[in-house]
Amino acid sequence: MKRKAVIKIAAIIAIVAVLGFAGYKYWENYQSKKAATPIGETYTVQKMELKSTVSATGTIKPLEAVEVSSKITARIQSVLVKENDTVTAGQTVAVLDGKDLENELIKAQETVGNTLSKYNRAKYLYSIGAKSKEEYEDAEYNYETAKSDMEVTRSDLNETIITAPMDGVVVGEPKTPGTMAAQGTNNPTVIMRIADLSQKQILAKVDETDIGHILVGQPVSFTVDAYTDKTFTGKVAKISQTDVSNSWDTSSDSTSSSTSTAVIYYYVTLDVDDPDNLLKPAMTARVEITTDDKSDAIAVPLAALKTDSNGSYVIVVNDDNTTENRYVETGIYSDEYVEITSGLNEGEKVSIEYAAPKTTGSAPSKRGGSPF
Repeated sequence: MKRKAVIKIAAIIAIVAVLGFAGYKYWENYQSKKAATPIGETYTVQKMELKSTVSATGTIKPLEAVEVSSKITARIQSVLVKENDTVTAGQTVAVLDGKDLENELIKAQETVGNTLSKYNRAKYLYSIGAKSKEEYEDAEYNYETAKSDMEVTRSDLNETIITAPMDGVVVGEPKTPGTMAAQGTNNPTVIMRIADLSQKQILAKVDETDIGHILVGQPVSFTVDAYTDKTFTGKVAKISQTDVSNSWDTSSDSTSSSTSTAVIYYYVTLDVDDPDNLLKPAMTARVEITTDDKSDAIAVPLAALKTDSNGSYVIVVNDDNTTENRYVETGIYSDEYVEITSGLNEGEKVSIEYAAPKTTGSAPSKRGGSPF
């Protein structure tokens, strides 16, 4: 009986020894894994103002601009304004040669007088039965046609006086006197361009990967090459609902097989603040659209954020210089920092040294989701 008790006690001691040795080896291996994690440079987690932006390139353009052309074909007789002149709506800016039309109007007036006499005579004779109704109606028709032709000629003559359709500034050199101004709906001769330069916009192209972050009213900052030391401001005014090439419209002649592999852009119109009137049409603007802005975001450098199949994590450096991988949830991104919405506290330290992910060992407990 005693012998059995001794054997039992010995077995228990052996089991305890084995478990103790295994526990020690596990602890030693755990410590060795922690010590093997490269710490390198660290960053103390802090709150900061963080902005998320979308970059784009666009062109400065006037809010309103018109091309002044002629409704008739005639030679330009005189131009009464020059480049950079300020004009008002209704002001005469050019005169076309109307000599031929003046002669046509004289002939048209004579024709009206002649057909009126014939009409009055036919009307009287018809009233006394000396003319048929058909002859009377023909005379009336000829008179009405002559009047209509005269009004058309008079209207064309009036069109030789070219007036400004809006208040603004003459941009670019107008056509010179002697130039033939051709009418037309497709390619009329542009005599001059007038633009309202008191208000300007940017027509920017935004990549399809960013367009979902853009909203009307978001603030904008931008620079132009002419004033490298100055930053201008504005805001988003309009977001186009179709891409710049209308590539979705398969019936369009401009659509080609190559559009499926091309980068898709959308036009975004930006209202511009330019109180000093420094910006000129066609200048290239390098735009930053602020899509989100937080004044007290807990953030870490982008270099501190790692990812694996479970999500995003950071390497937290403890007070005793040991490390742990901690999963986090992210918010907005800037060019250099990322917001941490869950998983880190202000004042904690994280490693910003790159470390290749381990292929052995258990994964750290997950405390947040991936931003992707």
